[in-house]
Amino acid sequence: MSSVLERFLRYVQVDTQSDPNSETFPSTAKQRNLSNLLAEELRALGVADAHVDAHGYVYATIPSNSDKTNIPVICFCSHVDTSPDVTGENVKPIVHRNWNGSDIILPDDNSQVLRTGELHDLDQQIGNDIVTASGTTLLGADNKAGVAEIMAAAEHLLANPQLKHGTIKILFTPDEEVGRGTEKVDLQKLGADFGYTVDGEAIGTLEDETFSADGVKITIHGVSTHPGYAIGKLENALKIAAEILAKLPKDKLSPETTQDKEGFIHPVQMEGIQEKAVLSFIIRDFTEKGLHEKEALLKSIMEEALKVYPNSSAEFKVQEQYRNMKEVLDQHPEVIQNALTAMERVGLKPIQRSIRGGTDGSRLSFMGLPCPNIFAGEHAFHSKLEWVSVQDMEKAVEVIVELALVWENNS
Repeated sequence: MSSVLERFLRYVQVDTQSDPNSETFPSTAKQRNLSNLLAEELRALGVADAHVDAHGYVYATIPSNSDKTNIPVICFCSHVDTSPDVTGENVKPIVHRNWNGSDIILPDDNSQVLRTGELHDLDQQIGNDIVTASGTTLLGADNKAGVAEIMAAAEHLLANPQLKHGTIKILFTPDEEVGRGTEKVDLQKLGADFGYTVDGEAIGTLEDETFSADGVKITIHGVSTHPGYAIGKLENALKIAAEILAKLPKDKLSPETTQDKEGFIHPVQMEGIQEKAVLSFIIRDFTEKGLHEKEALLKSIMEEALKVYPNSSAEFKVQEQYRNMKEVLDQHPEVIQNALTAMERVGLKPIQRSIRGGTDGSRLSFMGLPCPNIFAGEHAFHSKLEWVSVQDMEKAVEVIVELALVWENNS
């Protein structure tokens, strides 16, 4: 057994929740607590250059121990922050040993119950050791499972010099959950040719395609006046915002009505007063064409709502977030093939699929570091029912180690 479970249980108890409303980087100072711990542990393993930079990124290098000089430099990357959707403070991890398939009732909130049939892939874990939180917080497997797996793999490679590999880079990022995980990464300093985020779900999965993503902000300028004398004058920005939301399709184009390769328009925040209101949306599709179509639809809905408010106006601003990494990865088939080979060598049947979301790898790929996503075993993320299997984490460690060997062997 590797050190992955012991590491994971320790890391999830460090609160690293990011904050989408913060203007600092990283968005919360507490993320540095885990980053500093990881750099310290890496140095204790013998990784001399492990350090945390001014922006909270952890950079580290495991030097090549191969006689070959043409091995591409590969990077393994995970993020230290946890989702702002559910608190990550005072996480109390519980290991349910040799789980027998019965309901797992979380002790600090008995309404939080893990049941087969309700949670995807849980029925595949009978006989395994399941880790959950206690019911009042998320667990943090997204993405501390990946962090622990990379750390355990690094420990194994360093302790077994007979395992030949090229130069390996380790990158731990802050603020992935708020869409800023690669904002200040220094790829020249990192010095990697190819990368792998370890931030996926079910065992054996390799994800080479993500959503393309934009954000849209609609700023509505209404007409404010005293409500006692408002007849024929008041145009309430909050009501205009509500009408825009009400006009969104009810049976399609939303997260709750789409699956597979279907995209959506999703309102995520509304704020304002009667004079001014702001609506924030995320737009998702697997193609840029699909993104632009959805943005055009949303803009037409806004314009339709404004027709009955002649003295009001609105601004429609689109902000690019990330793009489908498959466009880049298709140009570097060896990145995918080597990962598939590594999984097969450790006894897995690889599952190649798309992500209805994004990872740091989406942006890294377009920044010049082709970077698919391999499984970390995390499930039901962003919720109090989040769980991970110890056996899946152990297998992820094996894949990371084997992947380093495959790149050396194929060079």
